[in-house]
Amino acid sequence: MSSIQIKSESSAGQQLNWLEVVRRQVGSLRYGVGQIVVHDSQVTQIEKTERVRLGKTRAQTILAGQKAGGTK
Repeated sequence: MSSIQIKSESSAGQQLNWLEVVRRQVGSLRYGVGQIVVHDSQVTQIEKTERVRLGKTRAQTILAGQKAGGTK
């Protein structure tokens, strides 16, 4: 695991605030991406994109087999 330090002119209270927001956003993800947007050395936006993974149903597995090996 690596650690990235962002130097900022903001107060310590503001830094803890955005760090806590990032922790909550990432902590709520099962699959997805978290992005931190910085302008002029200030965190201005935190984005979260979540993906929902669906397992294959029996019908999807049968259909995939038919397409791959012909119909039965």
